[in-house]
Parts: sequence; C-alpha cells; structure tokens
Amino acid sequence: MGIVEMNKDGNFPNVRLLFDNDTGIDDALALAYLCACDHVQIEALTSTPGNVDVEQVAANNRALLALCERPEVPILIGAQEPLQIPLVTTPETHGPQGVGYATLPDRGTTASSEADAVDYWIDAARANPGELTVLLTAPLTNFALALRREPRLPWLLRKVVIMGGAFYYQGNTTPTAEWNTHVDPHAAKEVFAAYTAAAEQGLESEKLPIVCSLDTTERFEMQPEFLTRLAEEAGCTESELVLASDPEGTLSNSSNPLVRYLSDALRFYFEFHRHYDQGYIAHVHDYFAAGVAAGTLGYQSRPATVDVETESTLLFGTTVADYRGLWGKPANARIVSSNDPESGFAELLTRLGALARKLDTNS
Repeated sequence: MGIVEMNKDGNFPNVRLLFDNDTGIDDALALAYLCACDHVQIEALTSTPGNVDVEQVAANNRALLALCERPEVPILIGAQEPLQIPLVTTPETHGPQGVGYATLPDRGTTASSEADAVDYWIDAARANPGELTVLLTAPLTNFALALRREPRLPWLLRKVVIMGGAFYYQGNTTPTAEWNTHVDPHAAKEVFAAYTAAAEQGLESEKLPIVCSLDTTERFEMQPEFLTRLAEEAGCTESELVLASDPEGTLSNSSNPLVRYLSDALRFYFEFHRHYDQGYIAHVHDYFAAGVAAGTLGYQSRPATVDVETESTLLFGTTVADYRGLWGKPANARIVSSNDPESGFAELLTRLGALARKLDTNS
C-alpha cells in the first residue's frame, strides 16, 4: 500500500479541501466522513449536476452539513449542465432526491451561479498556492471550466483526487464507461488534456491527479452489517438492522440522527445493487476517494496517460489509459492500482461512530 504521511504525534497532516460533488448517496457518505476528520478543513463545497440536478445537489449538501454541525462551510453552485450534452440523472440509483430514502430539511437557499464556484476555486488557489487539495466525486464539469480560466491550476494546487473512469474494467453505466465520466466526457477529456499540457511543461509527477476508478473503488463493497456496527460504535441503545429480507423502503428507527440518515440512504443503495444482480451490497466509491484526499487510506498507483472517448456511440465516455507510453505522451494521471478495503471500512466505522456520538450528545 502507499504510505500515509503521519506527524510525529500520530496525527494526520492538516488538509485544506475543496470538495466538488453531485450528492449522491456515496457522495453523502464521503462528506459525512470528511466532517468526521478533525484534520480536514473543508474550505468550500461546490455542487455539480450529475446524480441529481445542481439545485438538489446543493440542497442535499446544505442539509447534511447542517446535520454534521458544519454550517460555516460555503456551498457554491457551479455549472448547470454538462459542457456539450444534456444532463442525465440517476433516480433509479440514488433516489429522486439523490440520497435514497434519507430526508433532511433544507436549511436555506444558495443564490449562486456558475461563476461563484469556478471563480472561488481559482481565487482560492491563487491566494494559497500549493496549499489546497481538490476532491472531485462528480462529473468534471466545474474543474474543466476552472482549468479553462486558469491553466496554472495544476501548479497552484497541492493535490487533486478524481473519482471516475474505468480502465480495462467493466463500466457501471455502459459496458465500458463509468458514470461520472459518461455524464460529461467532454469535461473529463479537457481535464486530462490540460494535465498532458502541464506535464509537457514540466509539472511534477506528484501533482498529477490521483484517479480512483471503478477498478479499485468497487473493492469498497459495503455490507448492510456495517450499519449495525455503526450504531453500536455510536453508542445507540437500539439495534440497527438492515436486512435483505426487509420490505423495500423500510426506514430506520434509530434515535441517532446520523445513523438514521446514513441507514436510510444506504438501504436504497443496497436495493439498487440487488436490482442489478450484484447482491445486497453497496459500492461506496466516493468514500475511498475521500480517504485518499484526506490522507487516511493507503493505496498504490501507476502513472499513465489518460484520454476519453467522445465521438464513438458505442464507446462514448470510455476512459483509456496508456501505461506503456505507446502514444508518445507524458503521463497525465496516477491511476490507483490497489487499496485495502478492510482497513478502509475500519477507519470509516471509527470516524463516523465518533461523529454520531458527538451529534447525539449535542442534539
């Protein structure tokens, strides 16, 4: 596994994070996890259309940040639609509101425009060169727009983590394409092209995006027993049982607000995976990417040159990785090649359990 840098006192180094998502059940899990990490300072949460439309994404983000007692985090709206094609959402995967059966009151409105999110990123990166980590668990629309306006972003950012793509691995939207990339393949193509240009200009390999593709995110296969253990870790007096034999749409009775929210969200995700003959499980892709950005999860990666197919009807949105330099271009990404789901779920359980206990005490 890749080595996670530690301070001498055993704490993780502080991470200043710009998080772009399309919340999304696994985006919500990732956001709750990051809120549970004391060493992670979420500088801003930017919303991209994907699993649901962008206004619903922002509403989901506002509600979850309020639940996690992080109302100070700015929530900004970026692009309203993909760069060149109509938006396609996934109510069958994430529910009509994006977070399964979970419900939370929307805490306000976000009067924002595309310029707010994209310009915020650019201004923040210019003001804090080498300090900010960007986590992208949505289609890459906003990041592509930011790179258009500020081509020096690859040098200004500390680290970039992308959840997306599938390399020599079955897609989850078409036989070859992963969801985030398929929603806006033109944006993904622009992002990787920008990093190719940066690499040709001497960008250090450490600053190339870390790509968490389906090849390794699908190894993070959550079982419903995780929620039982989370309730125990949170100190709940009642058991939290999410069973495959339950009627679909069964809601949690947990008195803990975070356990109840995650249980209701993830139950929908378990049911979705079962509908597609994958078992009563949930692939929590975005949590793994969040752990990479937070520096808490180990991994190994391989340099590659990545491109995205945008012309072929058959292969639309397919990501292709050249690991051997056959295209004669420099590497523009580091693709995660291995990870450790067992330790990753142990980390998630500990962090979320502590946050759930805190929220229950404060409620």
